[in-house]
Amino acid sequence: MHRERLVVVGNGMASLRLLERLGQHAPGCFDVTVVGAEPAPAYNRVLLSSLLARDVAESDCRLRERPWYLRQGVRLITGAAATAVDLEEREVVVGELTTLPFDRLVLATGSDAIRLPRPGMDLPGVITFRDLADVAAIRAAAPRGARAVVIGGGLLGIEAAYGLARLGVETTLLHVMARLMERQLDRRAAVLIKAAIEAKGIRVLLEADTAAIDGVDRAEAVRLADGRVLPADLVVVAVGVRPAAELAKRAGLEVQRGIVVDDTLATSAPGVHAVGECAEHRGTAYGLVESAYEQADVLARRLGGEDARYAGSLVAASLKVSGVPVFSVGLVADEAEAEPITFSDPATGTYRKLMIRDGRLVGAVLVGDVAEGPWYCDLIRSGEPVSSFRNDLMFGRPSQPPELARRLAA
Repeated sequence: MHRERLVVVGNGMASLRLLERLGQHAPGCFDVTVVGAEPAPAYNRVLLSSLLARDVAESDCRLRERPWYLRQGVRLITGAAATAVDLEEREVVVGELTTLPFDRLVLATGSDAIRLPRPGMDLPGVITFRDLADVAAIRAAAPRGARAVVIGGGLLGIEAAYGLARLGVETTLLHVMARLMERQLDRRAAVLIKAAIEAKGIRVLLEADTAAIDGVDRAEAVRLADGRVLPADLVVVAVGVRPAAELAKRAGLEVQRGIVVDDTLATSAPGVHAVGECAEHRGTAYGLVESAYEQADVLARRLGGEDARYAGSLVAASLKVSGVPVFSVGLVADEAEAEPITFSDPATGTYRKLMIRDGRLVGAVLVGDVAEGPWYCDLIRSGEPVSSFRNDLMFGRPSQPPELARRLAA
């Protein structure tokens, strides 16, 4: 039986999920080759901050060892970046000499860390926080007692600051906005998270706009737009990521912010697909693991012959910020768009905010106690009316399904 040649460019979490699901939905249907730029096979990026803090070992981050790929009949190439895609010849160029012919191509190239366009960003001692190599570089540049400045008060920046503080490094976290994690948290939740971070010994400066990195042969200080100068032996830049779409752009695929895909995860070229952080679907480039997994699941089913479709993802984040559980989903910050219901218990560090619009839940942010997060997520996905149990909504799942409760009341 002729097997189509499938080349997957990228060996991150989205790529691995696709391979795992192909084994279920299209076993033995493809001759698969995977090309990864990093030397290690796919690993769990979510654990990078824990790895930096030495809370876990590198072995704990591994998802599948090389023998797994062999057992699946997958050729795995690591430590070699794909440098070009020839759509006419149907080939992927790896390095300068190797070419891989394909019948089907999946781009799972992930995203690249953003460096601010500021003077001094290319100095030694200025490091992004994105992969295993970054963790090793940060550890090498941050002996106990060193001074570090982390630029970026989103999730990545907070995780980097937490990891550095755990290493015994004097750490300052800078954020240009008025509150931390402004995309996921409202003002009150952000205040709680700031307090939790500061309790770990991390200095937090908000509305702090980085003007330049000062230094002669390496980074020595961060200069802010208001004139303040913060001495630093190490500067970690964690201001966000952008889809790694340059390879696709050079190949002639449609690229906006990311590689444009439709509901079948197909790009503008026949037989070429994209999944994960490099992909842009209906104008949105998701930067979350769950959405990448959902895309990989749909594509695996399609490659197996099903008429599966991807309709987009509900943006949810479940994480621990400096040891404090946080869950955020849907609309949480813009109170002009929905009606907020809030609960706060400062003594326990618990905070909940639910957003209601047209009798339905459209957003939730939880700090401290996040056990009901998945249920709130399900309510938002389903669009189920919550008016009949609105008074109890803040306190979690009702003991009886709403439909049953209504019948009993009648």
